[in-house]
Amino acid sequence: MFKEEQIIKICKQNKWRLTEPRLEVLRIISLSKNPIKAYDILKKLANKIKNPKPPTAYRAIQFWQKHKFIHRIESLNAYQACSHGHSHVGAQFLICDDCGKVIESNLHEIPEILKKSTENKTFKPLRWNLEINGLCNQCS
Repeated sequence: MFKEEQIIKICKQNKWRLTEPRLEVLRIISLSKNPIKAYDILKKLANKIKNPKPPTAYRAIQFWQKHKFIHRIESLNAYQACSHGHSHVGAQFLICDDCGKVIESNLHEIPEILKKSTENKTFKPLRWNLEINGLCNQCS
């Protein structure tokens, strides 16, 4: 997980426009114990920014997702801060069916397997999420 100073530095280095609403959305997602839905992000954003509109939250979510600082957990329709740095392409998530905890896994072999399976140029993977449901250690 990145510290706020690092994120600001990375945005400046890459000349990415970093606004206060964007930074606040990342804070909300990063501080959330479990993946958080967009409307819950918007509700929390209203505590920090006067009368935010849904596009404000969605644009900020898209910004952080595009730059790989957050992930969308597809099956939960929710977002979680990246815990393995923001340089990887795909992600794997272990989702506890009991408590809702999501653990980001870092299986380095999967991108290579995908690359090898598509060497015949029939398909070019651009992004992917692998979600595995089960029980975390605390719940099993």
